[in-house]
Parts: sequence; structure tokens; C-alpha cells
Amino acid sequence: MKDFVKFWNSVSNRRYSSVNTSELKDLPVNRLKRSDIDNFEANLAECEVLNNKFNDDLEFNNRKDAIINRLFERRKHGQIARQPKCLFILLMLGFFALAAGCFILFVKPYDFFFQQKAMLSDGGEIFEMWRKPEVELYTKVYLFNITNAEEYMAGTDDKIKVKEVGPYVYRELLEHEVTKFNDNNTLSAIPRHPLTWVEELSEGHSENDTLYLPHIALLSIAHLVSMKDMFTRFGLNNLISLTDSQPIAKMTAREFMMGYESELMTLGNTFLPGWIYFDKLGLIDRMYDFEGDYETVFTGTDDVHISGLIDTYRGSTDLPQWHGKHCSNVQYASDGTKFRGGVTKNESILFYRKSLCRAAPLIPVDEGVKSGLKGYKYTFPENMMDNGKYIEENKCFCRNGNCLPDGLIDVTDCYYGFPIALSYPHFWKSNEILFSKVEGLSPDPEKHETAFWIEPESGLPLDVSSKFQINLALGDISAIKHAERFANMYLPLLWFDIRMHALPPSLKQRFNLYLNILPIVEQGAMYLLFITGAIFILSTVYILTFKVMFRKPQDFNTWREKDQIYAPCEIPLSDTDTESDNKHSVLKIHSEKLKDLSAKLSDKMYDTVGSVKDKVVEELNHVKHVFERRESKLTDLGHDGFKSDSDNGYSAIKQSDSEDDYKYLEILDDGSDLVATNFDTVRSEKLKDLDNQR
Repeated sequence: MKDFVKFWNSVSNRRYSSVNTSELKDLPVNRLKRSDIDNFEANLAECEVLNNKFNDDLEFNNRKDAIINRLFERRKHGQIARQPKCLFILLMLGFFALAAGCFILFVKPYDFFFQQKAMLSDGGEIFEMWRKPEVELYTKVYLFNITNAEEYMAGTDDKIKVKEVGPYVYRELLEHEVTKFNDNNTLSAIPRHPLTWVEELSEGHSENDTLYLPHIALLSIAHLVSMKDMFTRFGLNNLISLTDSQPIAKMTAREFMMGYESELMTLGNTFLPGWIYFDKLGLIDRMYDFEGDYETVFTGTDDVHISGLIDTYRGSTDLPQWHGKHCSNVQYASDGTKFRGGVTKNESILFYRKSLCRAAPLIPVDEGVKSGLKGYKYTFPENMMDNGKYIEENKCFCRNGNCLPDGLIDVTDCYYGFPIALSYPHFWKSNEILFSKVEGLSPDPEKHETAFWIEPESGLPLDVSSKFQINLALGDISAIKHAERFANMYLPLLWFDIRMHALPPSLKQRFNLYLNILPIVEQGAMYLLFITGAIFILSTVYILTFKVMFRKPQDFNTWREKDQIYAPCEIPLSDTDTESDNKHSVLKIHSEKLKDLSAKLSDKMYDTVGSVKDKVVEELNHVKHVFERRESKLTDLGHDGFKSDSDNGYSAIKQSDSEDDYKYLEILDDGSDLVATNFDTVRSEKLKDLDNQR
């Protein structure tokens, strides 16, 4: 009986609520009929249908209601469902994080912050930086000292020999004096560029250095008068003889750069009224003369990328000295304080400087890092100094139809009528004819190339080096006294380098925050919000899906069985011994179904298992007493002399064994191999013992 119970438990994997043991004794043949097996299968099918119906109904109706109730209703005892409330908060946080990430993605708060910073508004941070930049901007000047002045004037040397001397360094205190803000998103300002001598950066050179330099006033007046009538030339020759002016003069470096007094200049101003209004002539002084200049500058209110760029200069978008938009346009050019922002790697920009007398294009040639910020390197295009030989549009740089050789730009009208021409230092990238009458020039791209490092997003200059040379482009002045040997000569005077080495530490830290850190913070915050929101939402969905919606069926069966919807399904035994194999096959076929069915039944289906256990123990004790009694009888028979007759002894055993002694064992034989095997084994062992005793 114990083995039978173990077998049944292994098949059902659960316990039943009650077992009627009296039916075992009441069965007339202690077997179940074939019809009971059919009833068993019908009962099993009915249980499966009922279970499937319950699962289907619960799938579409009860489960939905249960989930909603568990999420949003209070418990019976008045306690709040803590886990669903946490899930709801987690879900809301996930949606909030995703919404915040989308807000950063589409609204881009950094761009809004950047626009507010980059606009030139009264009292704004960038406006103050533009109005009076904190950068250290220097002008380095290199003079060409004539080393063979006497020999050349005497006619013993055919070429003028020059030697570069410098640098002579001045600090440029750039400032914009703002007069008013205009209604068209511009402001009006007066540019100011005062210079301060910086001795410690001049590498031992002093403003008092004495040099032999060209007499600019004499040569310039000679060039102007040479194109006039004979009487004008005669008057100038008498004036030169009266003052004993020479084309090469001995003077200090400061006099040549900042201006020197000359009797010829004073007489020339009287002789040619309206020509000049000053008594002293100095190249650097005239180059930085901004008297009467004014400009309008874009504030960037409608387009932040053009903030700080020039709208008009002296009331016009075009410079008056040039004819043709290509040469005269100055609109959207930068004076070097702030360049156009938001540029791509292949986009050119404009740079305007009064000393250049034009807006020069800059093209990107490289990229790198300067002052801790990403920047593009710009320089002038290959044929920027072309006068129409290579680029047809550049013919507008030919003054009055007179085109200078390649590499020279005539800027006479920007320098008060003096015959000034601009070139690269040492005539770099210029026509070879410029070297025909001058010695001592050595062009070097590394030393003489212009380079601008600009941060592309903001237009902030990171490293600036603008290099140009000022020359005298003299015509046929052979009719002017003392100037005959300088006729048709291109005479270098000086070259300068407007230099900003790096941003000051205060600006470097500030722009590193604005341009490097804040964009990364914005991107990092956006991705972090997206990832966090996705994790929160997916976690909530996972918990709701696998902990509530698709919870194991027995969990829901437990809920329903408490409402007494289910009753346990009884499983009958087999009919006869011959049907034991059929029942075995049935049990094997439906073993998995029985396990699933048993898993869905109530935990209360075996309430009276204690009574069954007592019954089983009682019957097993009875069997044990029967065998002990039969053994004692066999022992007595052996002593009485029945051992010699095996047939009689076996018959006596058969007759003495009552039907009732084995009846209960047959009842336990429900067709299973386990019970049958136990019965046969016991019986064969007893017979074997009897034969041995006989």
C-alpha cells in the first residue's frame, strides 16, 4: 500500500482533498470495470476543458480587472499597494526623462544660450569683449635699412641694398566707441586703435635707432608732380634745391614710423593745397589714422553668426577708392575682433583692415587646436595680389587703368595720394621684376605667410598673424631733381605683422566652458535622459508583464479557488487485472496532463490525508500478521512429518490458506506492476522456503 501511495503521488504531484477508503472494501471483486476507465477519461477531459475555459476567461476579462484593481484600488484592509504605486511613479519618471531628452534634442537649449551670449546687446558679456577686447594684440614693424646709400647715389652701385631691421613692437589697444544701437539690428561705432611702444618685445631694438631710409615726402611729391605740366615740375625742382632734400635720409626708426618734420612737407602742403593736411609724415602713424572713420556693425539679433561683422564703413557698404563690387565691397567683413560664426571647413570669410585698403578673402587650409579650442587655419588665396592677369575680376584693383606687376596692389587713394603699394613681405609671391633694382630681400613662406586660426562656431580669433609690406611704387620721376635714380622703381619701405599669439587666460577659460564643456554637457544629458527613461519604462513594462499579466496560472487559480469556483476532479482505478496495461498506458499518456491539472488544483484538496495514512498502516500490519501466522503453521507441519510428501504438504498449505488471507492483497493489485511484482515475489519466496524445509 505504501508503494502504491508513492506511485500515485509521483503521478499526480499533488494531494487530494479526500479519499473514500470504504469503497476499497465494498468492491465485490476489488477491481474497477472498463466503463470506469471511460469515465476517468471523460472526467479528465472535462477538467481540462474547465481549466482551459478558466484560463481563457481570465486572459481576456478577469486578469485585466485584477491588474487594474491591483494598480489603482486599495486593499481590503485599507493598505496601499506599495509595488504598483512605485511602478506608476517609475513609469512617470521614465516618460519625464524621455520628454526631457526630446526637449534637448529638438529645442537645443545650448544653441539658445549661445545665441543670447553671442549677440551684441548693451551690457552683454560678448558685447563687452567686442567693445574693448582683453586680447594682447601687437604690431611688429620691420624696417628696410639702406646699407649702400652713398654708393647708390654716387652711381657706383646699380642696385639698392637693403637689410631688414626689427622688430619694433607696439601694443594695439583695440576699442570700439559705441554711439548708439540702431533699429535695423546694427550698432554705430567709431574704431580706435591707439598704439603703445613695447620695448621688452622689441628684441633689443629701440625707437631711437638711426637708419638710412627713403625720403617718402620727396619721392612722393616727385611722383605726383611728374605727371603735371612743365611749370609745376620747374617749381618743385627749385623747392628741392632750396631745401637741399635728398631721396635717402638719415633718421630714427620712430621718425620714419610715427612721422618726421620736413620743410618740403610744409612747402608741399602750401604748394599743393588740398593734398595733405598734416606737417609730419610717418607710415605707421598714417596707417593707424582713423580720424573721421565710423562704421555700423551687425548685432546678431536676427542672425547670431554675423554679429560683430561690418555692415557699412563710412556710411557705405563699398569703399570709395575702388570701382566694382568685387573690389569695393566691405559688408560682412571682420575687422579682426570677431569673424563670421557657424562656418564650414570649406567656407571662406572676409577680413578688412584700413591698412589693407580692401576686404581680403581668407580660405581655410588646415585645422587643429589653439588655446584649447578647435580652430580652422585661414590664409589669403593664391592670387589675392593679382591685378587681373589671372583673375579677370581683379582688374578693378588697377587704379585708373594702370595695373601694377603681379604681387602689388595700388593703395594710393588710401594713403593720401602717396604712391603706396601693398605686397607680401620681401615680395613673396610677386613678379620677378620687383627684384630688378633691389638687393637683400629673401622671401620665406614660414616667416612671411599670413595665418588666422579661428574657432568656426563662434568666429573667435585664436591666433592671428596678418603680414603685409608697404612699398613705394614710383613712376617716371627722372625729370625731378635728385630723384632720377629712383625712376620706375618699386622700393620696399617696411613690413608689419599684426600679431595675437593666444587668448588671455581669462578668455581661454570662459570660452572653453562655452564652446567645449557646455556642448558636451548638453549631449551627455540628452543621452543620459534617453537611456534612463528607456530603462525606467522597460523595467516597468517587464515587471507588469512577467510579474502580473503573465503570472503562472496557479497564482490565479489560488485566487479563484478561494471563491470556491473549482472542485477537485477524481481519478478512478482500473477494472481488472487484464486491464492494468491499459490503465498504465492511459496514465503514461496523460501523465503530463495530470501534472498540469494537479498544479492548477487547490492546496486544500488533501485535508483528510491523515485518516488515509492510518488506514494504510492498519492494513499493512494485518498483512504482516497473516504472513507470520502462515509461517508458524508451516513450521508446525514440518515438525509433524509432512516434509517427505511435497504434494501433500503443498495441498495442506493450499487448504489451510484461506481466501481471506490473500483477498486484501488482490484488492491492492490495481494492475500496476509494482503491486503485482510485490505479491508474486512474496509468494514465490514462501513456496521456496517450504520446499527447502521439506
